[in-house]
Amino acid sequence: MSATFTVEQFVTANMNAVSEAQALAATAFGGFEKLVELNMAATKTALFHNSGDFLSAFSASSPTDALAAQAALVKPLAEQSIAYAKSVYAIATETSSELSKVAEEKFAEGQKAVTVAVENIAKNAPAGSESVFAVFRSAVSAGQNAIEAAKTSAKKAVEVAETQAANLTETALNSVKTTATSRKK
Repeated sequence: MSATFTVEQFVTANMNAVSEAQALAATAFGGFEKLVELNMAATKTALFHNSGDFLSAFSASSPTDALAAQAALVKPLAEQSIAYAKSVYAIATETSSELSKVAEEKFAEGQKAVTVAVENIAKNAPAGSESVFAVFRSAVSAGQNAIEAAKTSAKKAVEVAETQAANLTETALNSVKTTATSRKK
């Protein structure tokens, strides 16, 4: 590893950094575009597809008809809300996954660079400092292992949270279906 940093290396490093930043921004912007499209579709549905149901609820001629119309509105609105939440979650998960993948790649590159730098420093260290560098290598390795363990634990926690969110969503949807069915009787 060379101790000098040439102008070409500096320019190349900066060009790579700008390119990576643009790729990350494009990923984030793509996720944002998907959210905007989803919100536009949800707004369109709310304004044009559900308005007839609302009008029928308002034009009910008796309290019984009004309650029946209101009950008929609950299920589709709940289903649409759950579908919207699922879509938002899917977009956020996809975007986050793409960004995490890039971050993990960069982190792995950084870990490799640290390991190479430590090895190069150890090769050029004065005689008698081997024990110091052995302790330093051990500390770097332990730190990298701790980070890896934390990353694995975080992924497992996210998986558990996703499973619980899916179960909760399914329970809510089943509850709405059960309530709507019982009101029809």
